[in-house]
Amino acid sequence: MTSSSPDLLPRVLIVSRRTVRKNKFVDFVGEYHLDLLVGYGAVPVIVPRVSGVHAMIDAFEPIHGVLLCEGEDIDPSLYAAGAGDEDEDRGLSAEQMEAVRRRHPSDAAMADHEKDSIELLLARRCLDKGIPFLGICRGSQVLNVASGGSLYRDLELELGGHGAVVRHIDYGDYDAHRHPVRVLPGTPLRDWFAVEDETIMVNSYHHQGVRRLAPRFAPMAFAPDGLVEAFYDPAEYSPGEGKFAVGLQFHPERMRKQCASAGAGEEDEFDYPGCPVPYREFVRAAAAYQAKQQLKLKLKLKPMPMPMPMPARALDAPVRAQAKPEKQQRKVILRSLSLAKNLCYTFGRGGGNGGARTEEEFDAGAEIMEPESTAAALSAQQEKRLKQMGATVRNASGYMDRVKAQQSEEREGAARALMAKMSASQLSSLAAFYRAMGSICAEVLDAKLAASS
Repeated sequence: MTSSSPDLLPRVLIVSRRTVRKNKFVDFVGEYHLDLLVGYGAVPVIVPRVSGVHAMIDAFEPIHGVLLCEGEDIDPSLYAAGAGDEDEDRGLSAEQMEAVRRRHPSDAAMADHEKDSIELLLARRCLDKGIPFLGICRGSQVLNVASGGSLYRDLELELGGHGAVVRHIDYGDYDAHRHPVRVLPGTPLRDWFAVEDETIMVNSYHHQGVRRLAPRFAPMAFAPDGLVEAFYDPAEYSPGEGKFAVGLQFHPERMRKQCASAGAGEEDEFDYPGCPVPYREFVRAAAAYQAKQQLKLKLKLKPMPMPMPMPARALDAPVRAQAKPEKQQRKVILRSLSLAKNLCYTFGRGGGNGGARTEEEFDAGAEIMEPESTAAALSAQQEKRLKQMGATVRNASGYMDRVKAQQSEEREGAARALMAKMSASQLSSLAAFYRAMGSICAEVLDAKLAASS
């Protein structure tokens, strides 16, 4: 058995069963289940099967595991309709069902619709969210029905005449009753019990059982009459990773040797060392699932750190390095334009071949080369005037594109060099920041587009 810090213990939900005491219903859960859960380090959270609880299951979160055990027969309307099997759809006659109620009054006399509703809801939540689930006896039947399987409504009437007769219930001696099951190799059940012989003797107390096993499950054991006594979901079995979906029709918690020497409060010895292992592995899966959920919550709630500001010198260095040649180049171009202006203006006034030129024609070229105007698009008139002056607009534009490309490459190089010196944590924070900024930008953009349309 293991123990853990109370604030780290996984929470396992168990739905109670009702009985009559002093002419009133009372809810209870078998202590064998509770003892094993507590002993392996889980906190049992009992869900009362009273009216209205099915509507407040969310209030029981966080749920790290669900254990369903004993109870009355599941309402057949929850699994029989549309099964596609003629015998299954036909079911039992009214006379046969009356006989079943007389033989099994505690299980078949009165349906418990509230318990059905709560447990099926929990089972489906576990299957949908990957929450560890262990079903014992009725709990295994709930798991199968929740996944689309069906049940025999009475084993004696529907299965008894098809082969070997197995006594699955003994009202005269609950604890001492045993019947054989064949454990399949390569299954968790075989690993748990680790017996040389593939047959083990199990305790059971049920008159119903799995008829059609849901497709997602694989059988782990069969009774001699062919009844599935244990099954699991191979895709959802890895206790160390928080995956566990297992149904056991028999009662491993009750498989104990009756020791006359055992005193009050002392436990009887188990028939097999593997009897408590399903509970141990289930709690291990619940703890692993809890750890995964806590990690997800921590990552979700963790405040996003602001990225480390880039040193101004690191980012501005390539700009300053480029500023000098770019400024010098601009001076050369401006001087060329000035010379062209003076020559053309002089020859124009002197009646040369170039023809007259006004000073305004040359002002356009100088204006275009001003620093604040370099990114502006040239108008058709400006291009015409530059061509008339002999300026190569295409070359000037290409020059500016090359300057910008060179600036971009040098900036990128400087950023890469700086990031190479950052720690993995700093890089992770920086990436998270820009992802968040991208998400916010996309949301704001969508809102503006929606508003404009």
